[in-house]
Amino acid sequence: MIDREAPYTWIGRWLIALLMLLPVAWAVWASLQPVERLFVGAVFDEANADDAWQWENYRKAVTRLPVLRFLLNSMVITMAATIGTVLSCAMAGFAFARLRWWGRPVCFGLVLLSISAPVNLLILPRFLVFDALEWLNTYKPLIVPHWLAVSGFSVFLFRQAFKSVPRAFEDAARLEGATHWQLFWNVMLPMVRPAVGAVAALSAVVHWHAFFGPLLYLSDYQTFPISVGLRMYYKMQGAWPNLLMAVAVLSMIPPLVIVLVAQRHLMRSVEEPSVTK
Repeated sequence: MIDREAPYTWIGRWLIALLMLLPVAWAVWASLQPVERLFVGAVFDEANADDAWQWENYRKAVTRLPVLRFLLNSMVITMAATIGTVLSCAMAGFAFARLRWWGRPVCFGLVLLSISAPVNLLILPRFLVFDALEWLNTYKPLIVPHWLAVSGFSVFLFRQAFKSVPRAFEDAARLEGATHWQLFWNVMLPMVRPAVGAVAALSAVVHWHAFFGPLLYLSDYQTFPISVGLRMYYKMQGAWPNLLMAVAVLSMIPPLVIVLVAQRHLMRSVEEPSVTK
């Protein structure tokens, strides 16, 4: 039987995708235009058709301010925090799903409660703690907490993934004399690769776009990530919106690559035969 709703479904998806891509397309177009054209508002000016695409804007954008340094800082923070989130949350999820210990239901309830806790409630306590540790104006407040499984959602996602693995694999590993760490690292973690990919991709995108934390803890502009660097660029170079759009386009490339790579690996893991078969 032919599904008559399928063409309309695809048309709707394409329309939604085009609507979502319109701001990105405009940003790319604006980054290649002379600043006068943006203020005039003309999309195409036949009189200046020869300078319609000014790739020189990107060179100017990265030299007016240390944009490349901002991008490097974002990569360092994102990589370190993402690795810590995946490892620590995977271990916590494994402990909640496979190990039996006193107080486990209560602790897991607190993890779920942390997901709904307002973020603004923790701003002042965290700042005071980091100030007492003399971590301000360093990357430690942006990296170290994520090595302590502070993401309740990621812990919950890993816990559900580990619970879905058949217990026969765990029993076989324990009969072979595997320790808790060997069971986690060699047996269980490879079986939840889709969860690893999802947590890594979500965490990387979140840390790349993080704004309030770096703005609160960092004061030296040489340590700014690209999210705070864009704000600095806007305040200092606000008269050149074409250069600002060029920096914005550059800042969108790494998270786009992360999502595309993670999606490819995630689909490959999903298409593999299930361990339960």
